This record gives sequence, C-alpha cells and structure tokens, in this order.
Amino acid sequence: MDDLLEQPVTTLAQLVQTGQVTSKALTTAFIDRIEAVNPQLNAVITSNFEPALKQAERADLALKSGETPGRLFGVPMTIKDSLDTFDTVTTWGTEGRREFRPGRDATCVSRLRNEGAILLGKTNTPEFTLSFKTDNALFGRTSNPWDLERTPGGSSGGAAAAIAARLSPFDIGTDTGGSIRLPCHFSGVAGIKPTTGRVPCTGNALPTSGLLAPLSQPGPMAKTVAELSFLLPIIAGPDLVDPHAMPASWSDPAEVDVSSLRVGFHTDNGISTPDAAIQQAVQTAADCLRDQGCQVAEDRPTGIEMTAFIYGRLFSADNGDLVEMLLEDCRTRQPSARVARILTERAPDGGSAAEFAQVISLWHNYQSSMLSYFNQHDVLICPVNARTALSHDEPENPTDYTYTMAFNLTGWPGVVIRAGTDAAGLPVGIQIVTRPFTEHMALAVAAALEAEFGEYAAPPL
Repeated sequence: MDDLLEQPVTTLAQLVQTGQVTSKALTTAFIDRIEAVNPQLNAVITSNFEPALKQAERADLALKSGETPGRLFGVPMTIKDSLDTFDTVTTWGTEGRREFRPGRDATCVSRLRNEGAILLGKTNTPEFTLSFKTDNALFGRTSNPWDLERTPGGSSGGAAAAIAARLSPFDIGTDTGGSIRLPCHFSGVAGIKPTTGRVPCTGNALPTSGLLAPLSQPGPMAKTVAELSFLLPIIAGPDLVDPHAMPASWSDPAEVDVSSLRVGFHTDNGISTPDAAIQQAVQTAADCLRDQGCQVAEDRPTGIEMTAFIYGRLFSADNGDLVEMLLEDCRTRQPSARVARILTERAPDGGSAAEFAQVISLWHNYQSSMLSYFNQHDVLICPVNARTALSHDEPENPTDYTYTMAFNLTGWPGVVIRAGTDAAGLPVGIQIVTRPFTEHMALAVAAALEAEFGEYAAPPL
C-alpha cells in the first residue's frame, strides 16, 4: 500500500475507476498513514475517517453497479480548515468556531465532492489564515516534515505538510499573501495560486466582499504539476455568489510550446535578498529554459519595489475592521497574538478618506506598471521567499514575503515547484508567474522544469 501513497491523483482516480484498487482500500491506506505519522506533524487536525470509509464503500458498490464515475471518484482528499465543509467541523483556526459545523461546503469543496472525492479530514491553519506560520490556540502548531523544529509555512501549512508526508494525495489551500506558495516552498510540494477571480472564494474564512477580497484565491496543492492541471479546472468558474469570480477560458497546458516563450527572471526583487541556494535554484531554472530554446533575460517588473509599502497600506486601510468583524461573527473572545496585534496597531483616528483614496490609486497604478512586464516577456521566474523554512520560534522579516505578496496585488497566477535543496537539507521552491488567466502557460513551464529537475523523495518520517 505504500506505493499507492506515492501515486499522483490522476493515477489514483484511474486505479479506482478501473477496479484495480477499491476506494475503501485506498482510503484505508491514507488513514493508516495519518494515524502513523500525523502525531509528529499535527497537520490533520480534524478527522473524518468513519464517514470517509462509508463513502468509500458506497463508491465501490456504485462502481460495480455501473454508475458513471466522476473525475475524482473514490479518491480521498484533505481540505484546509479555512474552507467550510458541511459535514465536518470547520474552525478557521479560531476558538469561537471550536465546534462549528457550517452546514454547507465552500464552493471549491462542493465541486470536488461532485466529482466523487472523499473528505479524510481538515488540515491546520492559523487563525483566519492571517499568518505565515501555521499555529493557533485550538490545535497548536504544525511541524515541517523535513525538520520537525521548523514551520511548514502558512497559512496552508497543514495542507503542505500533509501532502509532503503522504498523508493526503491533495488539498485545497487559500492564498492572500502567499499562503499556498510559501508552504509549497517550505515543504517541497507543488501548488498554484490562480488568477484573481478564477476560483470562487465562497466559504473561505476571509470574506468575498471588501477591500481585501481580490487578494485571495483558493488553489490546489499536490505532489506534481500534472495534478494541479487536473484539479484546477474542477474548482474553477463563477458560482454566482462570489462577485469577483468570473467565467474565463481554460487552455490545456500540454498544448503550450514552451520553447517559444519569452522568459524573464530575477533572483532578487530589490527588497529582500534571498539565500544563495534560492538564487541558484532560480538561475538553474532560467538556464534550463534557455537550453530548451526559450528566449531568456534577467529582468524584474517595474514597480515591484513598492510591494511591501502598498501591501502594508492596504492591510491597514480598514483600521482593523475586517478582523474585528471576523472575531465578532465567530464569537471569539480571545484572539491569537498575531490577530490581536492587528487590533492593537489601529490608528486612533482611523485614517482619512484622502489617505484611503491614495491607497487605492497607488494599488491600481502598481498593477498597471507591473503589467507592462508582459510586453517583453510571457513568463516570470523568481524566488518564492528570501528564506527556506524557518524554525518555529525564529522571527520573521516581513520583506522576505514580498516575493509572493507582489502577485496577490497584481492578481497574476503563480505556480510553485521544488527546484532544489539547501545546505540544511530543506526544500527550495521557485515561482513561475504569467499574466492573468494564462495558468496554462505557467503550468506548462512548471511541468517542463519539473521534468528537468526530476523527482524528489518524500521526507524520511
């Protein structure tokens, strides 16, 4: 059964649908793995084992009766605890929702279930997803499977750790400032933050309305790029609830001629200089694409140096009202230290209307300036973060995270894959970014690089 845990989602779906493996056997294999390994990681924080096994049994019976299976028929999954699940407690990492059952699925979860996926459990997230380390007062911290003294990142750290440790074949994370891409980099797995509006955010901890709503996107996380290409179209498309979700065409990444693409790259965004191993991974990726026939040039987008300033101004523009609303709606009396700090940093006067208007203008001008990058390039390769996985108690430098924040501000899609290992044996990821609604190009380049880099073994747990 250990071999099954290494298989991609596409293979698992095919094995179940052709009767080579039963859904119950597959589900049992992942449950056994969770029970054996999760105590070291604290990645899966709410289990759904008994219902999952019953659903797997029903799937096996349905297949025998000739029922037409969905694309994920009988395949188990985990889901980040910031996304609502109708049959399983969803806490958003906050004590006011300790026993809360939403009664309905997040849109992306519903779409996966409609294709036959089976929920194994929920993965850990910081309170309201508002941290780059996965820790909360309800469940404690999640550890990185490559080094238990380090964080897997946040806010989709439970998802990344679970996939890396083979507790789950895939998960859905959410990304507002890097919360899919950073954990993929820290934990050595693949993930994509789609274009703003590609996937509805309905049912996520952060609301679909308000100033910050366009920063967030759910997206798939898995072991390989091919799995991301398989999963993303399933959860994409408007749901007539999220006002930012829109219909957009989807192109097959397999049809992209990677050698024809113009590739720009940078190893340093001018805000925070990455470690040598990270810079080398980006340079190696650029060299690989040049060898494949791509036109490659070192170049960084105009205006990217404003990322930290604009992102910080946006998050403080509502003077903590979003956080206050979340705490009140969830009936949380004691927020985490990270969330409490947002409230203590509120300006006494709340800021002026002129300052608010200036923030919006700066943001839109930034988006316009950054978009001009695609006059010369089709693809951007760059670091995911300036550091590899931090120790649990190591202080964070906010500017290190500007490598992901930049593309929440622009709304561009970004794929992360593992591209190396640092001197401490920790994963090193790279980020592949393209213009809005061209996920197929980013995924095609990521797949080409993944083929060059080869497979990485699972962490030795």
